[in-house]
Amino acid sequence: MQESQHILDLMKGIVRDEADALYNIIDSINGSYLEAFELIRDSLGRVVVTGMGKSGLIARKIAATMTSTGTLAVFLHPSEAAHGDLGVVNAADIVLAIGKSGESDELNSVFYVIK
Repeated sequence: MQESQHILDLMKGIVRDEADALYNIIDSINGSYLEAFELIRDSLGRVVVTGMGKSGLIARKIAATMTSTGTLAVFLHPSEAAHGDLGVVNAADIVLAIGKSGESDELNSVFYVIK
């Protein structure tokens, strides 16, 4: 029984930590967020979400969530972009790139071509 309580306490701690993290970003929400929202809302194209590695997994989830809530979105894998998948991007699209460091060669090569 003690082990079960310990596991429950750990689970509660994780949820508290996640809630605290969300609470702590409230003050960082500024005009940049509004600008991004308006770009996506007013776009005539899709939101192309991209990222490499773990950031790519997050990007894939964001694209899936946007699609399920009515925003046209697609995930573009940066490595596959170099092998023909970049053709899914058109001038009306918004590209949302997710990255931890901004130093991914694959992601940076996508930026170079999209510009």
